[in-house]
Amino acid sequence: MFVDAEKSGGVCISKGGRFPSYSSEGKPPKKVSRGSKDLTLCRVFKKKTCCDASQTHPALLTIRKLASTGEASQDCLNLWELLECSICDPRVGVQPGPPRICASLCDKVFDACFDAYFSMDANKRVLAPCGVHDFVCGRVSEWVSNGTELCHAAGFAIKTSEDHYTGADETSCYGGKDSLESIADSWKASRSDVTQKDANVGLSEDFLQWVQAMPINERVSWAVGGLVLTAGLLFISKRKSHTQRQKFVNIQRTARKLEGKLTHKSILLTQGDRIQSQR
Repeated sequence: MFVDAEKSGGVCISKGGRFPSYSSEGKPPKKVSRGSKDLTLCRVFKKKTCCDASQTHPALLTIRKLASTGEASQDCLNLWELLECSICDPRVGVQPGPPRICASLCDKVFDACFDAYFSMDANKRVLAPCGVHDFVCGRVSEWVSNGTELCHAAGFAIKTSEDHYTGADETSCYGGKDSLESIADSWKASRSDVTQKDANVGLSEDFLQWVQAMPINERVSWAVGGLVLTAGLLFISKRKSHTQRQKFVNIQRTARKLEGKLTHKSILLTQGDRIQSQR
């Protein structure tokens, strides 16, 4: 149980599998200091976590791939980022084994990412966002058929309804209502710090309005992805900007080609007229 682990003052236990080992192995979760080990993602856990840059940098690269070659939607980016950041939740950090995810979150991720492109990582033997060097990529819906299968294939452990949990027992997995409310509380406690960071990464006002317009029962799980974990928004914004620039470049290139052809044709016509007049 997450709650029991926190009360007993648990120590950090590396997750194994595809997840990098904690440098704080065997020590309690703590605040991350500024510097080379500072979190590059999942900063909502900065005040108490087992993570450092060794965990967040690979997660950041994953989000980049998902935003570019993975062709993920904004909803998918936000939720996948929330999923990747599970390793930095201090309650997850003190539990043995891979991060244990609530089936409800896995289902949300699958629904949002079913048409994004993923591939099988041959080295880590897990399903991951498609990269530029991957030869075989397919939509999530072509690899797996539901959220539970997706989380398993991505290297996570799952807390399913078959485990007979209800209400407060949901605290034993990451991504349930209690877990997300705790994350939201952590964000509120350090809101001034996060607000400054948001200014640096360009948090979208449109996204805030989108969250506010959502039904109250959906806000907890979705708001965390947008208000605290902002890399997805940043990368999809860059992708759109890059796409617009590429379109403009292509238009310019086409225009130059047409101009060149017209100039060449004009020269040929002029030479033809001269030949005719000489005759």
